[in-house]
Amino acid sequence: MTTMPSPPPSTTTYITIPISGTDVIFRSFQNLSTFLSHHRPWPEFLSTFSSFTCPNSFTRIQSNLKHFSINYGIITTSCAAVSLLGNPLRLLAFGLVFTLWLVFYFLREDPVVVYGHNVHDHVVTCGLVLVSFFCVLCLGFGWNLVVGIAVGALISVVHAVFRNDEGIYLDENDAVSEGLISPRVQSV
Repeated sequence: MTTMPSPPPSTTTYITIPISGTDVIFRSFQNLSTFLSHHRPWPEFLSTFSSFTCPNSFTRIQSNLKHFSINYGIITTSCAAVSLLGNPLRLLAFGLVFTLWLVFYFLREDPVVVYGHNVHDHVVTCGLVLVSFFCVLCLGFGWNLVVGIAVGALISVVHAVFRNDEGIYLDENDAVSEGLISPRVQSV
């Protein structure tokens, strides 16, 4: 008499296939380039000065911040980097710490694996904060970095306040209500 094998369990478990560290870094940089490709064109961002007017509502600031968020991030990061140009060691440390944040926090898709064990995201975040704090404390570029970030944020806020938001459509409903596109018609 033969016994029938037991049916498979109803729950399926999936495991992640480990990938090499170079693949993780390559995929992170690929994600960075994809993310940065979503910035608004610089001519649209700068546009002619005729599009700069006095603000009439808070919604202008909100729509500009949403529409140009990646551009504002690029400007703020560039101002922070420029503030460190006086000392190449500080600029190199800033670039290294910034790259670590991008690779291990913002653009990472897979869990961090060390000696075959998954590292929890909270541990990765704490490690990155400690590395950042250590670099700022030891190299003494905290004040320069604060000034650079403040200048970048000021440029971004001034642009968001004074740039006319006409023609900026954040979603399809806004574009339909303004008559830019016609509403979708469902076929029967």
